[in-house]
Amino acid sequence: MKKAKIALILAGVLTLTACDPGSKQGFGTMLGAIGGAAIGSALGDNGSGATHFFAVAAGTLAGAAIGSSIGKSMDDADRQAMVRNRQVALESYPSGQTSTWYNPDSGNSGSYSPEPAYQDTTGAYCREYQQTITVGGKTEEAYGKACRQPDGTWKIVT
Repeated sequence: MKKAKIALILAGVLTLTACDPGSKQGFGTMLGAIGGAAIGSALGDNGSGATHFFAVAAGTLAGAAIGSSIGKSMDDADRQAMVRNRQVALESYPSGQTSTWYNPDSGNSGSYSPEPAYQDTTGAYCREYQQTITVGGKTEEAYGKACRQPDGTWKIVT
């Protein structure tokens, strides 16, 4: 039931960003919502289903607002550098080693620090990671999880 509520919250946020999924703001909102949900889930896990649900909801909304603000300032080159960096970090960096990216045209930057790989219940290899994004001198941190797809790419999962 708990996972269904979390999925419902994320589906709502993703629906809101679906109007223009290619926009900088939509992209940032989506990433922020995922990170906020993860943080809210970790902080609100006190055994009470209602408390946990509201912590995830609050985290999702706060993350979406922060991500939306950051996303407005990221351009395509920033996003491409970020995605390339995530792929390399998750595929080949040792646990705890930080991989960084920087766009000299915008001045924006970020990093990924992957955790140890493990197999999930479906047999896919997954890694949790810590991510930072610095836009306009303001740095935000997020935590995420990605699983390796059959084609070798890493897909962010919740």
